[in-house]
Amino acid sequence: MDSPPTTSVWFWIAFVLFVLAMLALDLGVFHRRARRVSFRAALCWCGFWVSLALVFNVFVYYWHGSGSALEFLTGYLLEYSLSVDNIFVFLLIFSYFQVPAQYQHGVLFWGILGALVLRALLIIVGITLINLFHWVLYIFGAILIISGLRIAFAGEQKLDPGRNPILRFIRWLLPVTEEYHGNRFFVRLDGRLLATPLIVVLVFLELTDLIFALDSIPAILGITRDSFIVFTSNVFAILGLRSLYFALADLVGMFRYLPFGLAVVLVFIGVKMCLEFLIEIPVSASLVVIAAVLGVAVAASLLARRPEAAASDRRRS
Repeated sequence: MDSPPTTSVWFWIAFVLFVLAMLALDLGVFHRRARRVSFRAALCWCGFWVSLALVFNVFVYYWHGSGSALEFLTGYLLEYSLSVDNIFVFLLIFSYFQVPAQYQHGVLFWGILGALVLRALLIIVGITLINLFHWVLYIFGAILIISGLRIAFAGEQKLDPGRNPILRFIRWLLPVTEEYHGNRFFVRLDGRLLATPLIVVLVFLELTDLIFALDSIPAILGITRDSFIVFTSNVFAILGLRSLYFALADLVGMFRYLPFGLAVVLVFIGVKMCLEFLIEIPVSASLVVIAAVLGVAVAASLLARRPEAAASDRRRS
């Protein structure tokens, strides 16, 4: 794999400032008041974040050439599709803690802000390890293969946050109120500073993203080692995660074969990384494989639902 182009530190600073400005505009202007995000609004925001990523991809094309632009597009598609797994867990966490719909956007905002920092650290560590010890690449590849096989054959697993020792530790460490107090994470009652259940939800969201990042970061490192492309594609995927959650929250059950498709993608990237010393698979081929696998998984899911939908209609009639 060729050495990635050098990115000016000023461009790094400009990009981070741009992301912070967009987040401030999102929460401070468009979602200043706590309210439920409608399906239509979520779709519009999904379109906005995807369009923004594609505009940035055009900029990368003119700035670093077609190779870097293709790497960004492939990495973005990979990270955005892998983020669908987060949605299933987000649904479970919000349901378990009975988070009111109007507060979910705010807690997701702060969760994603923390995720950006955690992923930046993981990217730095991952790329540094590969540059210092090339054999780490094969460990990452093996992790992806094992993760993909686990997703493919483990079946449906149920997560019970109530039995999680981290939840018990948080409640032991912090006095937590029994009820929510608006969208606040802390509240002062009778002179005591108490945490609200939202802080517990936020911790679980951060831990969830950290766990998923252990798969997604090695996966994109199988596409490119350009730290700027890895980071920016992750950032744009995470920025669109909240909108994707609200758009798909009620529809995730429709895509029953999507987890299997994601498993195939992880195994493919893992094998690609492990065989890099024998054969180098072009980024364009990786993009075609990822898009094809995800497309087949979504199409198969929708086709499988048609008989069920027809039977449901007959029962209602």
